[in-house]
Formats: sequence, structure tokens, C-alpha cells
Amino acid sequence: MPDLPDDTVVAIFGDGTKFTMGEFRSVYAAMPPANQQMALRNREQWLHQWELLRKLTKLAEEAKLDQESPYKESIQYSRMNVLASAQINAAINRVVVEPADIAKYYDSNKQKYTQVRVKAIYIAFSDDASSSAGKGKKPLTEAEAKAKAAKLKAALKGGADFVKLVKENSDDETSREKDGDFATLRSTDNIPDSFRAAVFALKQGEVSEPLKQPNGFYLLRAEEVTVRPLAEVRDEIYNDLKSVRSDEWLRGMDRDAKVQIVSPAFLSGTPAPPDKK
Repeated sequence: MPDLPDDTVVAIFGDGTKFTMGEFRSVYAAMPPANQQMALRNREQWLHQWELLRKLTKLAEEAKLDQESPYKESIQYSRMNVLASAQINAAINRVVVEPADIAKYYDSNKQKYTQVRVKAIYIAFSDDASSSAGKGKKPLTEAEAKAKAAKLKAALKGGADFVKLVKENSDDETSREKDGDFATLRSTDNIPDSFRAAVFALKQGEVSEPLKQPNGFYLLRAEEVTVRPLAEVRDEIYNDLKSVRSDEWLRGMDRDAKVQIVSPAFLSGTPAPPDKK
């Protein structure tokens, strides 16, 4: 975007109208992203197209095309959509979220901000016999992998060292090289539901039951269970509360939108019976 004052005249159109940098910024903000890119990439071409649109629009208005169907209805439909979106945005901007609201929500929903740092043992399986061709090591079947994961779980219950079992058994090379360090997981992360339920039920030091994934079983140990501090999630809560309250306002508007349908045929699509004379 050119760094020019808003009152800088950047072009004069054929009818003598001056076009300022401020006007360009306003038009630019209303354009779709692809059009914005084109406008910045070739500004001279964009100005030419804008002038062409101005001329064609003026001719259409002089011919009163904006008062004819289907153009009149198309303009009305576009106008309603733009103004409806503007009203929704205005309502969202009016939503007030106080600091006390944020603190109260945080205290009541701390489980939402729990995070668990986990180590993992991954036991891969494949029931495709061809997958072992030329690789030397025969892959485990699903049943064999499940049995191995259960055996490792039993060993851990008996006091076996988790890191030692990682190094000896895990098929996840990345985490194995880091003594099983897998990830710090949050409830809002995009993870399988089975992972989410299992991980956030763990207390520090506990190990999950074998968790099946498409190509293997995981054993996850909760190394550290913490709650993200309020300072870290304040903006996230603010946005969540603002979204909830604006959604409530919109649902209220939707409930108040009353329509009395007087033609059942309109809904069914069946033609109305002919008038009897």
C-alpha cells in the first residue's frame, strides 16, 4: 500500500472527478482479497477498470436500469446482505466484556485450560503383508500390536521404567530419540477424541490404556499437568465471551423474525388447483 496522506490526489477521471488516496483505501478495504492483490499488483490497470465501472454505472443509472427487473432485485438483495452484515458487526462491537467477567469465566472453566505434557510409546502395526517386503523387519499385525501394548502397560503397572521401554519398543523415532517426549496437549487442540478423553483424565505420572490409531497403538504418560495462567488466556476468553454474547443476540433476532406462511403450495412446490368457474 502506498504510504501517502489520505488527501493526496492519485488520479483524475475523465469527467474531472478527483480520486484521493483516502478514497482508494476505503474502496480497497471493501474488496475481496483477490481483488486487493490485483489492485496493488497493477495499480494503473485497477484505476482504469474503476473508471470503466464508474462510466458504465452512470450510463445504467441514466437509463434507469436500476429500476428494472432483475437488476432492481439484485441490487436490493446485495444491499440487504451488506447492511445485515454491517448490523451484525456493529452489534458485535457493542458487546462489552468486563475484566471481572473474564476472571469469573476462568475460575469456572479451569479444566478447559488444562494442559498435559506427555511422553509416548508407539507400537505400529500393519496387516498388509507387502509392507514388509525388502525392509527386513516384519511389521506386527493389529492383534499383535495390541497385545504388545497391553503387555507394556502391565509392565509399567509393575514399576517398569517408562523411558527404558520407550527406547526398547517405541516405533516413533522422533519421540524415541527424545526419551518419549511427545507433546504438550491442550483440550482445544485438534486431536482425536479418544486422545482427548484419555489424556485429560490422567493425573500426573499416570499412563493411559493403549489408544488405537489407524496405524498403531499409543501409551501416553502424563509427565506434567498444569493450568494455563489467566494472563495467557485472557484474550482467548475475551473473544469467546464476545462470540457467545453476540451469538445470543443474533439468536434473539432470529427468534423475533416472524413469518406467516399463507400458501402451503409455496412450500410443497405443488401447483395450486385451478379456479372453479
